[in-house]
Amino acid sequence: MTGRRYLGSVLLGVGAVATLAVGRVAAAPPGGAPGAPAGLVNPMIGTSSGTGDPADSGDTFPGPDMPFGMIQWSPDASPARAPGGGYDYGASQILGFSLNHLSGAGCVADGDIPILPLVGPIPADPGQATARFSHDAETAQVGYYQVTTTSPAAPASPVTTRLTTATRSGIAQFTFPASTGSDLLLKVDGSEQRLVTAGGNTVPAYQKVDGTAARVAGNDEVTGSVTVGHFCNLPYQGDYTLHFDIKFAEPFTASGTWAGGPGGGPGGVYLTFDTTRNAVVTAKVGISYTSAANAALNLRTEIPGWDFGAVRRASVSAWNTLLGRVQVSGGAAGQQTEFYTALYHSLLDPHVFSDVNGQYRGMDGRVHTAAAGHAQYADYSGWDIYRDQVQLAALVAPRQTSDVIRSMLNDYDQDGMLPKWAQANGESFEMVGDPADPIIADAYAFGARDFNAGQALRDMVAEATRPSSIRPGQSVLDRYGYLPADLGYPCCNFHAPVSTQLEYDTDDYAIAAFARALGDRPAYLAFAARAQNWQNVFNAGTGYVQARLASGRWAPGFTPGTEAGMVEGTAAQYTPTATFNLSALIAARGGRQAWQGFLDGLLDSLAEPGPANARLSNEPSLAIPWEYDYAGAPWKTQRAVRRVQTDLYADAPAGEPGNDDLGAMSAWYVWSNLGLYPETPGTDTLVIGSPVFPRAVLHLAGGRQLTIEARNTAVNAPYVHKLRVGGRDWDRPYLTGGQYLHGGHLSFGLGTTPGASWGAGPGAEPPSDGTGEAPVIPYLPVSHVTVPPGQNATFALNSRNVTGSVVAVTASAAPPPGLTVRSGPVAMDVPAGGTGQVRLTVAAAAGLAPGTYDVPITLTSAFPGGHGAQPAPITAVLTISVPAPS
Repeated sequence: MTGRRYLGSVLLGVGAVATLAVGRVAAAPPGGAPGAPAGLVNPMIGTSSGTGDPADSGDTFPGPDMPFGMIQWSPDASPARAPGGGYDYGASQILGFSLNHLSGAGCVADGDIPILPLVGPIPADPGQATARFSHDAETAQVGYYQVTTTSPAAPASPVTTRLTTATRSGIAQFTFPASTGSDLLLKVDGSEQRLVTAGGNTVPAYQKVDGTAARVAGNDEVTGSVTVGHFCNLPYQGDYTLHFDIKFAEPFTASGTWAGGPGGGPGGVYLTFDTTRNAVVTAKVGISYTSAANAALNLRTEIPGWDFGAVRRASVSAWNTLLGRVQVSGGAAGQQTEFYTALYHSLLDPHVFSDVNGQYRGMDGRVHTAAAGHAQYADYSGWDIYRDQVQLAALVAPRQTSDVIRSMLNDYDQDGMLPKWAQANGESFEMVGDPADPIIADAYAFGARDFNAGQALRDMVAEATRPSSIRPGQSVLDRYGYLPADLGYPCCNFHAPVSTQLEYDTDDYAIAAFARALGDRPAYLAFAARAQNWQNVFNAGTGYVQARLASGRWAPGFTPGTEAGMVEGTAAQYTPTATFNLSALIAARGGRQAWQGFLDGLLDSLAEPGPANARLSNEPSLAIPWEYDYAGAPWKTQRAVRRVQTDLYADAPAGEPGNDDLGAMSAWYVWSNLGLYPETPGTDTLVIGSPVFPRAVLHLAGGRQLTIEARNTAVNAPYVHKLRVGGRDWDRPYLTGGQYLHGGHLSFGLGTTPGASWGAGPGAEPPSDGTGEAPVIPYLPVSHVTVPPGQNATFALNSRNVTGSVVAVTASAAPPPGLTVRSGPVAMDVPAGGTGQVRLTVAAAAGLAPGTYDVPITLTSAFPGGHGAQPAPITAVLTISVPAPS
């Protein structure tokens, strides 16, 4: 899920970009040699919207985090506390440094236990206290964050905060002025919330805190917890509890709590230190979603001492190891910074959820233990990450990604559901579809295979075929072949029936692809055919997917820019989403030239798109620029992708076009810089754009490497004129897994003018799968006619062939009593990729009562779908108005 924002280069002043880049990467962090990838990351990218609305930014966070780490210790801004990330670059105040965040979640989330250093008396309302800061005194690097703040009561007495983290624990240094009133406020009730006023009362609308606890132990430790949840203000998800244990190297001289927590619990804890002799207060904290004992265990296991520098160096080293699995060279410094920052953001989530002893709290609320040598993971932005983040993580971090899939299967064992949009150990049911299917299939296709694939397929099939809260519309879809927009659905945040169905189709195809990879041909055929239901909501008369009623009629009021039936998008943006069978979709819309024109219109404006344009700040549009590869114009893909890279991304706080959605938007950028993209979820097919860097090396599992080289790289030279794969000329704009998963060599020749012939020949397009498709789609140029009693009217039935062969079809009608449609079926031959038409006559009986009647007209064919599967017929509905006799 993502907010919508459009970023043109006009928002990114050249001076601002240069200042930010120099101020952040001037020095390599400890443990990171100059030029090491961790030293090139700018954690500030994505922390600003450029519009003043933090909800429109990338919602990333600048604080330190280990790869896939449980703890993300980062500042939270006030009053602009951005959803999930907690920080907005445009803010000038900090309310605290909280222990967990969700990078670009798009909804208020996490931000638990903000810790705020202040000088002076304890404020009257500690929970609302803030401190001022300036970017001139702020540093954000991989594994490290530092900022100097000033307290309202002591503006001339600054405090410097330094943070670094291990996986489940962190360590901080607070440098105070010489004072007997140096304070830390632990805001136990301070989790990120969004409040609204209702009936004169201010109440939580997003993420509600339901319980707090805190205990001061001696003069150097505080333990406690917060119980919080209800992601995105949805009623389905319950709470999670975050436990914390904070220890101090220096004793505090006074402590106490303040009220304000729910149910009489504490709002927070204040601690006072005497810093007249030692200015630095060092604190280390362990967290756990399982228990207080495990929070303490995580802390003493991961950070047994007080060596801040050692923890920082270990974090930088871990990131250099992971980021170094993709080595790019050449290009401008800003390009490398953007690339490695995007890769960094792609590898923050899902994150470790189990403790050092393997324990974690499961979806059933019980404590479980992960298998030895493995970790349990949590927080799945499913609707977003299945498109590109999982595939990238599987290549770069196959061990962690395999554990992510193991974790999803564990979730299924505990509550009977594969996670959809799960926060901690609760399912929110946010967004639409069943994204676990492509996530699992993606991971397997791209090399993360250390999980029980057979069990995964069984779970996926069960969830897709039995009554399920994840797919509350599936039984209706099975009955109608589409999800009627005028029916009610039983549960679990069901909305946007057209988008939901198209997601189900993608999910079904992912199951099919996974089954095929595992050698289960019956499951492959069944789910590949079911995925072709997109044809039932594609109106060949308008060329768009549309909402349809239970009667079979198209919902009224359609325009390409309508959002009726869609989620976070329009009919125009959702029409290209059947990426597994683009060949048929392109044919259904009139062929290659027509499809190119359609994409040209979608992409004619990136900075301020209209309602019928692509929105490259949001996931439904991410695949669109790559689809020229399927229509004989790869050069247009190369041009469009380069425009997105240069116009919507930058080395600046406002350098992301929309919510990062736990790495989805960043992963798109990484793939695009490599010149590749996983267009069809669940498969190992990579479609081709053009590389940004002269050389990139991907270090794959087993010591293998994929090298991507490009001659003549330049911002204005995105066009591929030649490609050699493994030393042989390659003139197709895609790769399959065998060409890269085991290593290999790609060599591009680029230019500043379109290489219009490369990859454009007949049969060069990436693969499509028409298994079970209806070869001909019927449509009615005029779908509503008036027929007085005792009279008749003639109407046209058109059909569009989506295959490369002539198809003989038979049209048959099933009119209600009192209406007849030309006796007997009507047959016609429809040319390959072309259209056919027959004219039919409908007659109304003399005594037929006035009213509106629907006449289903079905096309059937003996022509099999791909692999011999018999296609389901598609029905058009003619609406007859019978007036009263005059």
